[in-house]
Amino acid sequence: MNILILTYQGDTAGSTNSIAYLAKGLADKGHNVYVGCRKESLLFNMLTGSRVNLCPMTFRSKLDLKNVRQIRDVVKRHHIQIINAQSSKDRYTSIFAKWLFGLKVKVVHTRRQKPESIGGFLQNWLYVKGTDKIVAVSNGVKKFLVAQKIPQNHIEVIYNGTPRQKYEAVDLKRSEELKKKYNILDGDFVIGCVSRKKSQDQLLRALHYVPFKTKVIFVGIEKYSEYQERLEALENKHIIYFTGIVSNSEVLNYYPLFTVKILPSSMEGLSQSILEAMALGVPVIATDAAGNPDIIKHQENGFLFKDNDPEQLANEIIALHDHPQKRQKLIENGRKTAFETFSIEKTIHNYERFFHSLLEN
Repeated sequence: MNILILTYQGDTAGSTNSIAYLAKGLADKGHNVYVGCRKESLLFNMLTGSRVNLCPMTFRSKLDLKNVRQIRDVVKRHHIQIINAQSSKDRYTSIFAKWLFGLKVKVVHTRRQKPESIGGFLQNWLYVKGTDKIVAVSNGVKKFLVAQKIPQNHIEVIYNGTPRQKYEAVDLKRSEELKKKYNILDGDFVIGCVSRKKSQDQLLRALHYVPFKTKVIFVGIEKYSEYQERLEALENKHIIYFTGIVSNSEVLNYYPLFTVKILPSSMEGLSQSILEAMALGVPVIATDAAGNPDIIKHQENGFLFKDNDPEQLANEIIALHDHPQKRQKLIENGRKTAFETFSIEKTIHNYERFFHSLLEN
């Protein structure tokens, strides 16, 4: 198949990794894969030297006519059969390119997270009429789309996956250096939160109800001024660090520091950081929202807590602290979840099968 994947984003985020895995995986299976993205993006750098064909594009706006023409040119030059648009600007330009130039191509949009809004009737109509299908990366995302009046039969659920070889890059020597940097000692209970700015305040609120001392490392964000009052109230109870932005290659080195990983976000489509924690043997507590329940089965391979309920989150933290055997059960089942249920091989196979079915129809 000749496939064009589009994204105007492609910088530090779980979605960037997911798009890179998908593009490389399909290319390695013999398909002709082209990725249209910004030349200065992290994704462009990640895919340089792979079997994926890179097509620098502009994506200045949803109505970027230059980008519309760029898409047209790639489709015609390389006989593209399927366009898979991954983010908001290219979702528009992919449709306009097909309509304006009469391109004989299937258009698929992938929705990777639960947005606040889908934009009302006009955008809803555009997304349904302008696409052959919409891929949701979890049932949580699909439920949101259906609630926004996208027809159920227009949505295909294909889970994100995680590649086993990714975890070979963990540098245990660097992890030991990080332990020294954050003064982590044997026996410390360390909470890790790996995420861009996404409701980290829920964890700070929960720490008020945790009776024992913890060390908390927020990986990926700065110490924002809005947290200052809560941090001052926690000053004598817990030790809290903020790493600031961390490169993709460095993030994995933090997981060996954690006793537990917490994701307090309610916007996740299907979280790569949850899969990373599971793959690296760290038990997970996450919000019972969006795509998190697609990965986590409560008390089987992780814990879920009700969104905006810091006391319940605190109780789950206490339960993992007090019951090491429970932590071990979550670790064992979590590894199976990451490497079997959510393997990247399954994701690539499911996209391949889905794209073939579209072309056959």
